[in-house]
Amino acid sequence: MKTSELIAVLSNNVEAVNKDQLKKTIGTAVVAGTALGIGAMLLFFGVRTHLETTHAWLVVTTKLVFTVGVAIPASMYLLRVARPGGEHKTSVALVALPFAGIALLGCVSLMLAPLPHWHSMMLGGHWLECLVSIPMIAIVPFLIVILALRQTAPTDLTRAGAFAGLIAGSVAAIGYTLHCVDDSLPFIALWYGGAMAFCTAVGAYLGPKLLRW
Repeated sequence: MKTSELIAVLSNNVEAVNKDQLKKTIGTAVVAGTALGIGAMLLFFGVRTHLETTHAWLVVTTKLVFTVGVAIPASMYLLRVARPGGEHKTSVALVALPFAGIALLGCVSLMLAPLPHWHSMMLGGHWLECLVSIPMIAIVPFLIVILALRQTAPTDLTRAGAFAGLIAGSVAAIGYTLHCVDDSLPFIALWYGGAMAFCTAVGAYLGPKLLRW
């Protein structure tokens, strides 16, 4: 068989590619992971006290702006990374911006506070709980996103795993926000940011192992 004949045979009955399928696959995984992350938080931790006060709502809103601000661009980048060669069209600029913003606010908050208060502002009363709980909540969302990625064709498995971990960490942090009572900006920057960074590192490590074709 000549090459031209082979090409003609292979090109017969070719179905059109559904360009929206990738968005549906990744989007469904992110939404399902978020729902399960929040559900797990409500089941195992419960909602924080005094949520009806203005101060509590302001702090919760700040935490949500930070965590959602990480989850949205990370999801956008994951859509690109899920395609072959898509890693060449991604950067960390939009994802890094929320981290830089909360770090800056945390530093300003410390500068405006008396030095003896710095320790309590940075550690709060539940720093270890925060650092452990967010990655624990992130396990199921991470697995859901990984299963979705296995239906796609990423070529940079480390970066794909890293974004999967970051998304899982950010949606877990969204859920944990409704429980956490440590409200200082330095605490949010250190432990929310640190927990999400840890999830990203774990995702980068596991990506090549879980996404290998």
